[in-house]
Amino acid sequence: MSYTKVIPGLVRANSDNIKRICLSQGRFLSTIASKQRKEVEGGKEEQQLVECTVVKAVQADLISQTKNNTDAQTRKIAIDFDNTHEAYKSKDNIELLRSLLVFKLCTFDFLVDKNKELMDLTKKVFGKRLFERLMKMTFYGQFVAGEDHNSIKPLIHKNQAFGVGSVLDYSVEEDLTQEEAEKKEMDSCVSEAEKESPGVDHREKKYKAHRQFGDRRGGVVSARTYFYADEAKCDAQMETFLNCIKASGGASVDGFSAVKMTALGRPQFLLQFSEVLVKWRRFFNLLAAQQGKSGMDALEQKLELEQLKESLTKLGVGNKDEIENWFTGEKLGSSGTIDLLDWNSLINDRTKISNLLVIPNVENGQLEPLLRKFTVEEEKQMKRMLQRVDVLAKHAVDNGVRLMVDAEQTYFQPAISRLTLEMQRLFNREKPIIFNTYQCYLKEAYDNVSVDVELSRREGWYFGAKLVRGAYMYQERSRAEEIGYEDPINPDYEATNRMYHKCLEFVLEEIDNNRKANVMVASHNEDTVKFTLGKMNEMGLSPTEKKVYFGQLLGMCDQISFPLGQAGFPVYKYVPYGPVNEVIPYLSRRALENRGFMKGSQRERSLLWKELKRRLLNGQILYKPVY
Repeated sequence: MSYTKVIPGLVRANSDNIKRICLSQGRFLSTIASKQRKEVEGGKEEQQLVECTVVKAVQADLISQTKNNTDAQTRKIAIDFDNTHEAYKSKDNIELLRSLLVFKLCTFDFLVDKNKELMDLTKKVFGKRLFERLMKMTFYGQFVAGEDHNSIKPLIHKNQAFGVGSVLDYSVEEDLTQEEAEKKEMDSCVSEAEKESPGVDHREKKYKAHRQFGDRRGGVVSARTYFYADEAKCDAQMETFLNCIKASGGASVDGFSAVKMTALGRPQFLLQFSEVLVKWRRFFNLLAAQQGKSGMDALEQKLELEQLKESLTKLGVGNKDEIENWFTGEKLGSSGTIDLLDWNSLINDRTKISNLLVIPNVENGQLEPLLRKFTVEEEKQMKRMLQRVDVLAKHAVDNGVRLMVDAEQTYFQPAISRLTLEMQRLFNREKPIIFNTYQCYLKEAYDNVSVDVELSRREGWYFGAKLVRGAYMYQERSRAEEIGYEDPINPDYEATNRMYHKCLEFVLEEIDNNRKANVMVASHNEDTVKFTLGKMNEMGLSPTEKKVYFGQLLGMCDQISFPLGQAGFPVYKYVPYGPVNEVIPYLSRRALENRGFMKGSQRERSLLWKELKRRLLNGQILYKPVY
């Protein structure tokens, strides 16, 4: 079976039937769009500047703001993150005291390390009702909005009144033991073929399940985790996401809702599909290396067409005439070169998803199945995952809600990103509905962002990205070292910062050149926020255009979120909600995350104390926010 006869694709399902669409595996490659020089036109500055205690007006310039070069006057803005009056005006004194207490408790190692056991003990000693009241006065009240979509509305409306939107996130998780989690993971990530004949198929160890890392919660402090039980559980989790989308639509006019792919189907498919995507990308890189183009940025690699044909012929992919027809039939290579985006356009539709999972054998030029066989049920499970993704995307469109697809572990992420891109291609035609998440602690983050931006540019849809540093660093590093593959994480925090800013600057330049790109700067790092504001000022990107968003977790970094919101920037809090006893795993991670955050910086606590003292000195003992 040659490459020319079988090329992997993907079936996409809708709610009524399965429609076939062309799915480009791997990542995309093209040329970098050249930066357009802005022509700054001279003009008189406005004499009157609007006063604001949080916003500092800086000299205004006339810039080209839209694609058709319509000039508009924008004001360069700097935010005063030391202004506690503006930062905490939405909080009463009790809320400030609660924040101080919770953040202080998070600095004690014993309390943080044993937080789960201590919460369980407190519930046994005081009973469920008193325990829930105590949690609502402390950790739950600080980091969780409420128990259901009705009880969270007051907080959402209050935040909105102070310029801060919401990304709703139903944060309920199963409270499994480590042994239970490991068993579920192994059962759901190992195919029937692998169980029958382990080690026979062409699988890489990175993309296989390993019992010692079966509990994916280990070493993760800021992401909820789902374990597959059965298809009925996936349907129930899809319904939860649908309710969350509906709540987002009902609570605000421009809300987001967060979803996780691992909640929507058996992770075996994500593992296998990720491995296929990576191997096809490597095949392209091999061909590039043969032309002396290894080590280049993804957007710079271009293969000379004639040399590529010769290489494919030598590898036995097909004879010279077949390969010639392969390219001319698709009208590719007219420029004399082929990039990864062109390469992927050769992929044909396939009728069965299991036929997608085929990898190139470089030695004999043949396509070989990743696994020897798939059961009928495994085929159905893969299709059901795609159906659920499709239902959620359509529901988001119908409710006017933007869908934020969370990033996950690197052995799942290629498939998650590919499926998210397919949703973007379908649903982001008129405005940004689907947002993909990019983890900038990954060495490949910039390549991932840049090639996806290029795809959106070529096809004309709205690119939507959330940039984060990442949630799985300790787990990823430990897994790579123990199992024996390259560490995917940047070497240190400074390298991750540089990667974050590099990715961010690339997307901001795309926004500057083409107003179809959109980015959420999801960061608690004040320097990163200031970096973004500085770049927006340089490029003349106005907050009113709503192309650049900011995001922080509920209960953290209010000194960043609220001044931005009151200055007119689109800023959002990730708003978890769910019953007290069912969000304990989430609260446990918040404690772990805040330990490092609060030990590393006393800034937030000092600002809280500063505002509390200011109010007491001004006689505002019973201060209540007005909105």
